[in-house]
Amino acid sequence: MNSLDEPTAAAFDATRSPRPTALWRQVAVPSEHGGWSLTAEPVVLGLLVAWSGPGLAFGLAAMVAFVARTPLKVVLVDRRRKRWLDRSRLAARIATVELIVIGLLAVWGATRAENDWFWVPLAVAAPLVGMELWFAMRSRSRRLVPELAGTIGIGSVVAAITLIADEPAALAIGLWVVVSARAVAAIPYARAQVFRAHGRPVRRWHSDLAQVVAVAVATVAWALGAIPLAPVLAMAALAAFNVVALRAPVRRVVVIGLEQVVAGLVVVAVTAISVLA
Repeated sequence: MNSLDEPTAAAFDATRSPRPTALWRQVAVPSEHGGWSLTAEPVVLGLLVAWSGPGLAFGLAAMVAFVARTPLKVVLVDRRRKRWLDRSRLAARIATVELIVIGLLAVWGATRAENDWFWVPLAVAAPLVGMELWFAMRSRSRRLVPELAGTIGIGSVVAAITLIADEPAALAIGLWVVVSARAVAAIPYARAQVFRAHGRPVRRWHSDLAQVVAVAVATVAWALGAIPLAPVLAMAALAAFNVVALRAPVRRVVVIGLEQVVAGLVVVAVTAISVLA
């Protein structure tokens, strides 16, 4: 799950209890602004292509899972550091409620799914989500590997939603490839731009390589007949934009974030329209 604004490790080391409202926000409200978009994109794409009630339930479960990651991370960090603070107790209560909601949504959706194999992509993605939580427990979730792992892992929900509606497995995999390629292109680019905005050194080739990999992966999916050509072209256009923008004058972080939200919506819309056409 991508994080452009995540609290620093120092924030997790604070021993003084903040005000109740501030404490609640710290342990319950995700600060990863980019993560909202990268979590919603596979949900929206799956529902546009293969709408169903059970699919909606799993989509909502994915969004709740993104929110639940914040209090769960607080609990994991504090338990690992052998401490139990006011925020730990509050985070544990919030996480428990949210995990129960996720479980109820998942059970309701699973009992009404038209295809019993919807769980396969979720099982495949589970180690990726586990990897992200492993890094989060060590206050290292802002590193590139866990960000990519978590985002690609949560992207599996698009495949699950598609299979729940009994759409072809090839399409389900293809849509997962699209949202994964989008994440591979977006996260290194956004990190580089944020580093530039904060005056930190940047290796542009990391982002440039990510753009090439994203387009190549999408192209392979198209060559295998899993997705139409349109999303590949959209990814190529987005990759070109990212390469050029990384060499343009630096912009404010909020502008970078809004650009990526729009880019994600464009990729989702183009993919959905081309699949349904």
